[in-house]
Amino acid sequence: MVLNWKTGGLLLGLVFFAAVLLVKPIGVSTQFVILDGIVADVVTPDFITQTDDGYTSTNAYMAKSNGSYAKSAANPLNYSFIFVLAMALGAFASASLRGGIDAVERVVPAIWRANYGDTPVARYAVAFLGGFIVLYGARLAGGCTSGHMMSGMMQTALSGYIFAAGAFAAAIPTAMLMYRKG
Repeated sequence: MVLNWKTGGLLLGLVFFAAVLLVKPIGVSTQFVILDGIVADVVTPDFITQTDDGYTSTNAYMAKSNGSYAKSAANPLNYSFIFVLAMALGAFASASLRGGIDAVERVVPAIWRANYGDTPVARYAVAFLGGFIVLYGARLAGGCTSGHMMSGMMQTALSGYIFAAGAFAAAIPTAMLMYRKG
């Protein structure tokens, strides 16, 4: 079954609405910080400690917000962390149902081939770099596109609309520069 972008957008909107209504707004970039904290605590067991007042960390970023990040890293089986894991599993299931992750058109789409050739390694490297830049910017901004733009706009937060305008103001010229052919 192949969904068009309109159906996919409608389903995504319904998922965000249900999450805001039933649990809390969706935001995922913080969970990468939590994953880093989990790994750091495995490597350095005193990275996160539990005190009478709650959790804290030897890392100032993990200790901020009264240790809420340290607490989440110490106890990662929470809604937000499971949601991120489910997103990865859902993406894998979707790719598998649509021909697998080795499907040539998915690995190197026609627009990429027209602009940069038939090299999947270059596409993966650019995708990784782009993801890194977006995640780095998300942490600087205190949240990601799903939190700021999608959940924020759904809650009619002015900051969500400003963020969306800025995101598109940067994304459209970038796409035009990257994909001049096609």
